[in-house]
Amino acid sequence: MFEFKSTYELSVEEIISSTLFRLYFNNFGIFFVPCLMFSIVSALLSLPILTYSKKWPKIDFTGPSEVVWPKLLNMLLTFMALAFIIGIISWIIGTVVSGVLIKSASDVIEKGKTSLSDSLKFAVSKLPSLLVASLIVGILTMLGLLLLIIPGIIVSIMFYLVIPVIIIENKGALESLTRSRELISNRWLKTFALSLIIGLITGALTFIVNLILAPLGMYSILASTIISSVIAPISPISSTFYYYSMCAKEESRIPPPPPPF
Repeated sequence: MFEFKSTYELSVEEIISSTLFRLYFNNFGIFFVPCLMFSIVSALLSLPILTYSKKWPKIDFTGPSEVVWPKLLNMLLTFMALAFIIGIISWIIGTVVSGVLIKSASDVIEKGKTSLSDSLKFAVSKLPSLLVASLIVGILTMLGLLLLIIPGIIVSIMFYLVIPVIIIENKGALESLTRSRELISNRWLKTFALSLIIGLITGALTFIVNLILAPLGMYSILASTIISSVIAPISPISSTFYYYSMCAKEESRIPPPPPPF
């Protein structure tokens, strides 16, 4: 059994190597299965939109405007409503899966083993906090990106560990925001570097896979779904390792107790 929990602050290289070559590959099925199920559900949820979009070419735009425009408006509103409902459902399921992955990674790091069913139950129990926190972070990040981009990057760095804090420390949504900022303190550049490298790794792998699978036609969708499920766990596992690394940094700053008299 590997010893995953570190007693010192890990470097970015150590976090990535621990994520990819130790914890993930040694517990591949635990992390792959939830992502595969999410990918399948997401594909099924997209079917109503794909089916409904096929009706657009059938509209007769040569007809009377008083008939065409109300019909077009009705179809547009229906399409937007479908997209909104499916987006909300996907967001909720995706948030649960992210919680499951982080909980599973935390259990393996701390205990050497995990249970998907237990991780799922725990993630569902923390769903309100996860949704509220991710919504707040999402809104703040979007507003920050609109304000010359840099503030949005700062917000995303500041709250990089919100979900691990909720899952591992059992904090509420608002508490997790403050706690994430505390853990990230004095490590802003390191946090940005880690998130950037992980983003480049997952983005590059996804791009290369889609490029290779493109000639397969319809089969490429199935293959892409499977490969995407392999790539998806990298980010939540790395953020879990980073959480423990920042906790180790925090503990190293606590002064030792005074010697007994």
